[in-house]
Amino acid sequence: MSTLTLSGINKRYDNGAHAVRGVDMEISDGELIVFVGPSGCGKSTLLRMVAGLENITEGEMKIDGVRINETSPADRDVAMVFQNYALYPHMTVFRNMAYGLSNRGMAASEIEAKVRETAAMLRIGDYLERKPAQLSGGQRQRVAMGRAIVRSPKLFLFDEPLSNLDAKLRVQMRIEIKRLQRELGVTSIYVTHDQTEAMTLADRLAVINEGKVEQMGSPMDLYSDPKTLFVASFIGSPHINLLPASFEAGQLQVGATALPGFEGLPEAVPLMLGIRPEHIAQHPEGGIEISVDLVEQLGADSLIYGAVSGFDSAEPEELCVRAGEALQLAPGERIKLNFEVDRAMVFRTDNGERLV
Repeated sequence: MSTLTLSGINKRYDNGAHAVRGVDMEISDGELIVFVGPSGCGKSTLLRMVAGLENITEGEMKIDGVRINETSPADRDVAMVFQNYALYPHMTVFRNMAYGLSNRGMAASEIEAKVRETAAMLRIGDYLERKPAQLSGGQRQRVAMGRAIVRSPKLFLFDEPLSNLDAKLRVQMRIEIKRLQRELGVTSIYVTHDQTEAMTLADRLAVINEGKVEQMGSPMDLYSDPKTLFVASFIGSPHINLLPASFEAGQLQVGATALPGFEGLPEAVPLMLGIRPEHIAQHPEGGIEISVDLVEQLGADSLIYGAVSGFDSAEPEELCVRAGEALQLAPGERIKLNFEVDRAMVFRTDNGERLV
């Protein structure tokens, strides 16, 4: 197992693009860290810098305390699993998995043992004599993972490895990756734009926005205690509800409704009220009213979508409510809602800072 330290990491390109901005991070032995963020935020660039596939413009990177800025990719002892599998199409599964070991000069008997042991772990032992074109997408991804595992690297790097798979297979492979990473205990970095994937896989999440780490912590820490508007809006499914607000005369004004229970907020500053769908409930004397647009029946619970009353904007403000039961509501029906004030979040809209 290994540790990885990033200190003041920056990446600038010749065209002036500043892709990674001052990243500081400590990754411990055996951790699975997920870099998550929208397309173009710099997460894959940061991963490629760890792999040695991108040069570091500024800062220092260390594996087990040893600086690796100038170390070639081949000498870093990291294994990368790519989105497109990157398998050799003319080689069998066995040869694909054994290729790196053969290049290291490992004895044939030892290669045979390691490949077969890893193939059994990944449940691809029956496919060792097949070529990649004869495999399904999920099987190919297992081969790509197997090729990384047999090398016993210091770090596993995963660059959106499941994005080419269908939804059901993604869930299965997600479970498989988490199980294997725990069994092997290898320090791992996983890149994805899918926040559900990130939440279910990570020991810790690094939410990246415009090249910067906005917040890093456990999935539930980031879900329940986001420090910025970006983190709050990116983490969670369904997304957090966000409603324009202002603080006037000691109360939070949301549309035409004054909501008590908020103190010490700045006046004359545009604000945003954030509340998760599961922290809102129907109440006959609720302070917020919506006109129901749609109810999604999910079996164990329902999602109610509706337009909030009292706003002057041309487009209605939408709200999503998670109800812990199957509800029958007609489109256009008006319902009143209450929410848990101590679960509410208030952000500045100018800089995204969390205030409450």
